[in-house]
Amino acid sequence: MMIENLKPFKGQHCETTATGTLLNQIGLELSEPMLFGLGQGLSFIYWNMKMMSFPFIGGRVKTDLLTKNICCNLNLNLEIKESSSVKKAWQNVVDSLDSGEAVGLKLDSYHLEYFTSKIHFAGHYVAIYGYDKNFAYLVDTVQQGSRAKTSLKSLELARNEKGPMSSRNRSYTIKRSGEIRDLKEAVEQAIEKNTAEYLAPPIKNISYQGIKKAAVEIKKWFQTSNNIQHEFQTSAMLMERAGTGGALFRNLYRDFLKESSDLTKNNNLAEASVEFDAIALLWTRVSELFYKAGESADIQYINLASEILLELSEREKIVMEKLLKTMSALKK
Repeated sequence: MMIENLKPFKGQHCETTATGTLLNQIGLELSEPMLFGLGQGLSFIYWNMKMMSFPFIGGRVKTDLLTKNICCNLNLNLEIKESSSVKKAWQNVVDSLDSGEAVGLKLDSYHLEYFTSKIHFAGHYVAIYGYDKNFAYLVDTVQQGSRAKTSLKSLELARNEKGPMSSRNRSYTIKRSGEIRDLKEAVEQAIEKNTAEYLAPPIKNISYQGIKKAAVEIKKWFQTSNNIQHEFQTSAMLMERAGTGGALFRNLYRDFLKESSDLTKNNNLAEASVEFDAIALLWTRVSELFYKAGESADIQYINLASEILLELSEREKIVMEKLLKTMSALKK
């Protein structure tokens, strides 16, 4: 069974690619930066657990929230299904596909046969648009070739994987539920919510506080690392190239603010976009220093990265405060 005439979303980030494909199917075509912004996607996390081989540095809101926020801000109906039964989970997908509806899947990319980099990451998203007796047909990021296929068995393993960021065979579909919210209104609502959340992190390893914490923790990480080259160069790759749009998602948010400024005619958003352009360059510099630290095993590069992270913490806090003030003023 194959959904004909499906228009794959061409994206760099997995969740915006999967969700964008589902939105394309219901006639709603938006840019990737716009989807990221409407998903209130900008954040930061420094995550280190005993079960992890090395710390994770992330630049977006936690998994499962981006699509939920997009649908909430646009007044769309998001239906999510999970199951501990692989048979039931697959039937959930088949039922939608057989009715002509593409489905979003959350899974561990490690098991997907077309992935050449074998790293366990259970927060990966794809859209599935077809299947036969042997294979599932997917839409993934441009980096992964956009259209892809993997065996049904590998898909089952990917969906049922346990560990950090995993869900119980999560799948989702999106439908219109009435009038789509006016995009200008949706954008303003999303920026206000994202900035408010960013400026009030629930724990100290998230948001601008998390960046400040990371500035300290990366020095400890370097000193205790079992494989400096692998750990820091892998982190550099994940920060800059693994579906983030570069600069740990700051490029996407910069472009979202520019597009939003053009839409709303609000110059404050244009100014914030310029500030995020400078911020993005600093994030790219951090990833470069991580790579050099891995290459040389020289802590001087981590010390430099730490200094930049402290600067980034303050700069992001300031620009997000300005954005929140701008959005709050619109209500007066």
